[in-house]
Amino acid sequence: MSDVIIAISLLWGFIFIYAVMATMDFGAGFWSMVYINKEKTNATNIANRYLSPTWEVTNVFIVAIVVAVISFFPGATFTLGTVLLLPGSVILLLLAVRSGFLVFSHIAEEYRKPLTYISGITGFLIPGLLIIILPVTHGNFIEVRDGVEQLLVGELLTSFHAWTFFGFAVSSTLFLSSLLLADFSNHADEQEAYHIYRRDALILGPITLTMALLVMVTMRYEAVWLYEGMMEHLPFLLASAGAFFLAGFFLLMPTGQGKRGWPRLAVIVIVLQYLLASYAYGRAHLPYLIYPSITIEDGFTNPEAFRALFITYIVGFAILFPGFIYFWRLFMKDKRYAKQQKSNYDKK
Repeated sequence: MSDVIIAISLLWGFIFIYAVMATMDFGAGFWSMVYINKEKTNATNIANRYLSPTWEVTNVFIVAIVVAVISFFPGATFTLGTVLLLPGSVILLLLAVRSGFLVFSHIAEEYRKPLTYISGITGFLIPGLLIIILPVTHGNFIEVRDGVEQLLVGELLTSFHAWTFFGFAVSSTLFLSSLLLADFSNHADEQEAYHIYRRDALILGPITLTMALLVMVTMRYEAVWLYEGMMEHLPFLLASAGAFFLAGFFLLMPTGQGKRGWPRLAVIVIVLQYLLASYAYGRAHLPYLIYPSITIEDGFTNPEAFRALFITYIVGFAILFPGFIYFWRLFMKDKRYAKQQKSNYDKK
């Protein structure tokens, strides 16, 4: 395996981890907002218990993505920075607003509900804006003026292809987060909240699948090169669809004592499903970082710098990985935390 393939695989791994963790995180904020006035269900308390410790951890990976792009592919940094200046600035602004309100919602009790609404709305918008970066790299929305690439904002905002990506990101965010919150509720023995989030996951699953199909349909006309590449990896897409239906089976199957669903198995299978689909997309996208002007070879750093950076990443994650494991055991596996009646975040 060449150095450039290792680098792009590492970068895509960061993107995938962040995509899964961030959609669950953003969606938890949205569900906290939706169920804030339905105290009997305890659904908002469950969402807040998950959201409170996780929203900071996800930021580790977005930093890793930016650093990896700049260090591994410096030749693409100028173009990406120029083209994505406007959407990137909006995303950073929304992330800053959301993070700020999540912090202040712990101490400004009289403004708890407005702060929850703001964090929920920004958590709804950020995934959609983040995924808009993908159709930009397909090459239809970039124009060279005076030797400088510029984003065609008007064409992007009126592109049905871009809006299908936006819809897919939003539906995926709500689907993944409801599925994880169903598992978290079941772990906490909050059965009413579990039934609510399980219901939401069963509703949003087919919607997400429909949006994914719309992405493929519009891609066939607006990014033919990418569509043809994905068809070459059709077995991975079919396996992804099979995993989706298997996850639905796990949510519907009876477990005894009048209960239905194995949410933990459904979460694992859905993550596998997204991994298979993202692998097919990533392979089809190669060798282009931005079609048709920049390939991974064009933007790659020199071999000596890559080896030094790669070793640094390995050492860094060898240090961080035990911390992630400890975090998981402390907040997601500890029943004392999961079962607490009201977290500090929820106190009035």
